[in-house]
Amino acid sequence: MTKTLDQVLAESEIRDVQARYCRSADRCDFELYRDCFHADAVLEFSFWTGGVDEFITMAEQMLSGFAATTHFTGNRLIKVDGDSAACEFYTLATHRIAADDKGPERDYVCAVRYIDRMEQRGGEWRIARRHCVLDWARTDPVPEYCDGDKSGVGKRDRSDPSYLED
Repeated sequence: MTKTLDQVLAESEIRDVQARYCRSADRCDFELYRDCFHADAVLEFSFWTGGVDEFITMAEQMLSGFAATTHFTGNRLIKVDGDSAACEFYTLATHRIAADDKGPERDYVCAVRYIDRMEQRGGEWRIARRHCVLDWARTDPVPEYCDGDKSGVGKRDRSDPSYLED
């Protein structure tokens, strides 16, 4: 199938939206999170369905419970049709949980797929509908040898080194 230059450019912009989504989660940058969605977007997760404002509130609460997160998007399927696109992003998300009364320091790891309808409005691609499908999850204890020097650890805000170049 031959793609037009406009389709290739749209795919690039759509991939950038997903990269910003992952960054916003990992840096707890909720302004950036909001910018990934159209204001009237609908989000559906296995445990929750709602709009953007409710999602941001829920994400702030949930993400504050982790010491760190890493969202990595691998496979990306994008089918552009004019000003809309059907997308599927395979993402591996790791959530570091501090030691507590439920157990030692541990990582909650899950494989999800974001099945999206993206739309270009006013020249900007954003998520109009997101359905997050959980494929599998597990919890792993953090080995003691991972307790070394933490001086180079990423920050979960705009003081992270990745923002220095913005």
